[in-house]
Amino acid sequence: MDLSFVASGFAVGLLVGMTGVGGGSLMTPLLTLLFGVSPAVAVGTDLAFASLTKGVGTFTHRLRGTVHWEIVRRLCLGALPAALLASYSLKHFGNLNKEIGQIIRYMIAGSVLLTVVAILFRRKMLAWINAHPERQLQGDKLVWATIISGAVLGTLVTISSIGAGAIGATLLVMLYPRLTPAEVAGTDIAYAVPLTAIAAIGHWWLGSIDWSLLLTLLVGSVPGITIGSYAARAVPERLLRGLLAFTLVAVAAKLVS
Repeated sequence: MDLSFVASGFAVGLLVGMTGVGGGSLMTPLLTLLFGVSPAVAVGTDLAFASLTKGVGTFTHRLRGTVHWEIVRRLCLGALPAALLASYSLKHFGNLNKEIGQIIRYMIAGSVLLTVVAILFRRKMLAWINAHPERQLQGDKLVWATIISGAVLGTLVTISSIGAGAIGATLLVMLYPRLTPAEVAGTDIAYAVPLTAIAAIGHWWLGSIDWSLLLTLLVGSVPGITIGSYAARAVPERLLRGLLAFTLVAVAAKLVS
C-alpha cells in the first residue's frame, strides 16, 4: 500500500471535514498533477470514492431529518439522465485517448474555478436573494430550474468529478434560500449519492477506475474526515475557506498551464 496515497487521502479528508467542501475539487487534481494519474482514471476513481463516502453522510443526515427528499427527486430527474448521457458520450468519443484526456483536464480546471466562486461568494449570493424576494422562483419555474440545475451538475460531475459539493450547495441556496445550512448540506449530499454512483458505474464501464487506488485513498480519508470534523470548531471558517480557495486557484492554473 502506497503511503503517499494514504497521506493524500488523509489530507483531503481533513480539509473536507473542516470545510465541508473540496473533496473532488482537490482529490482529482491531486491525483492528476502530483501522481501522474490519467485524468479519466482520476475522475472515475474519485467518483467511486465520493459515492461511498457520501452514502455514509446521507445516512447520518437522514437520521437527523435534514434531507428534503422532494428536492432530491427533482435534482435526480435532471442529474441521472445527464450522467448516463455524459458516460455514453465519453465512451463514444473515447475517454482514454490523449485529446479527450486534455479536454477533461480543462473541464476539471473550469469546475475548480466554479467551486472557488461558490466558496467565496455564496454568502453574498444568499444576501442578495434574501434582499430581493420578488426574484425568487416559485411553482413550476422552481421545479424546472431545479431539474435543469441537476442536469448541469450531472454532466459536470460525470466529466470532471467536481461540482456536487460546493457548486451544488450554492445552487440549492439560490433556489431554496429558506433551507437551513444543515438542510442544504443534507439535501446536497443525498442527491449526490445516486449521481456519483451512476457516474462511477459509467466510468467502471469505461475501464477508468483504479480499485486498489480507491481502497488506499479510503484508508487515509476516513480518519481524516473524522478528525477534521472535530477540528472544525477550533479553526476559523473564513481562514479555512480562504486557504481552500487559494489552493484551488493554484490547482486550476497548473491544470491549464
